[in-house]
Amino acid sequence: MVVNKMISAEQNKAVVRRFFEEAVNKGNLNVLDQVIADDFLDRNVPPGTPAGPEGVKQFLRMVRTAFPDLHVSIDDMLAEGEKVVARLTVRGTHKGELMGIPPTGRQATWGGMDIIRIAGTKMAERWGLRDFLGMMQQLGVISLPVQK
Repeated sequence: MVVNKMISAEQNKAVVRRFFEEAVNKGNLNVLDQVIADDFLDRNVPPGTPAGPEGVKQFLRMVRTAFPDLHVSIDDMLAEGEKVVARLTVRGTHKGELMGIPPTGRQATWGGMDIIRIAGTKMAERWGLRDFLGMMQQLGVISLPVQK
């Protein structure tokens, strides 16, 4: 019984790894139809983003337009049952508009974490956190006062 759970956890991690390596890093959006459930719910995308693979494609197009060299490294990954947790490092050069922010040409590196629920062999739901404040500081869009 324990062996089956370990295999399932490894299979779930492979789905998430494939998502980041092929779709996010390489920009192969066709793979999303294979790894994203039709009713996929991403709890961290802009309002109005549709559910399912089309919503993920729409979101990734926006992000990859802003950061054409976008790369996500998986620093840690844990899986238990139907959930996979990934600690991530995101890097990119801001060469296109990002939600109304004109390109700065600056590089940024920021951290993130995702909890992804797998149903069958596809991603069904995602909760994520990203250090957007750190990213915006690196892009020079905002600055915080220095504490004395």
